[in-house]
Amino acid sequence: MQKRLPVLSLSSYGVGWSANRRIAMVALVVTVLLAIATTVAWLSGSKDTHQAPDHAPLAPASSPSTSETAPKPAAGAGSVANPPQISDPVAYAKAAAQMLWSYDTRDTGRDQQLSGMRAWMTDETAYADWASVSGQVPDPVLWSRMADQNQHATASIAEGHFPSAFKAALADDPSAITKAYVYVVTVNGTQRITWKKGGGGAEERAVTLAVQCRPDHDCALAAIAPSVTQ
Repeated sequence: MQKRLPVLSLSSYGVGWSANRRIAMVALVVTVLLAIATTVAWLSGSKDTHQAPDHAPLAPASSPSTSETAPKPAAGAGSVANPPQISDPVAYAKAAAQMLWSYDTRDTGRDQQLSGMRAWMTDETAYADWASVSGQVPDPVLWSRMADQNQHATASIAEGHFPSAFKAALADDPSAITKAYVYVVTVNGTQRITWKKGGGGAEERAVTLAVQCRPDHDCALAAIAPSVTQ
């Protein structure tokens, strides 16, 4: 039986608020939700995995570092994909989710992983929540254990969409987003994890991201929302 992600429905969140306040809470202050919700696990293993007899799957999401500082500039990015130069928020969110669900401890150190992820972030500090992103990476000890098992993961993306609450708030007042141009996008896909001696498994994944896409600029990641919206 697969693990299920916690679900937070925004369809009734903020009922009775003005349109401006609703769009601000959904699009511009995602960090308010992040402060009160459990971060979605990034590197969780599936209970339906097939594993070698003498190796159990690791559980990398058990010790995330939620206060991670920026990685060392010289760390490099290892196998982490470079951010695409696109201006469509859904397309960028899909690419970002694939990046977040993919890793390779065989050739990428933890600092390299963080450095590669940092390159996807917006440089506007007022809207960037780096802690929500870096918090997906296990602590150094757990990353080392994963590397000992040659653990790596790939991801495939099924779809991405604007949650209904975000679309409703945007329809109420389209001009409200023009302050920060932060869009909320939910992405669904599948993560496949592999480790030594034929161990591996797959599970469906979903994540809600805050993506900044200013006019005439490439998109950038602002934050990971705490759970999945519809």
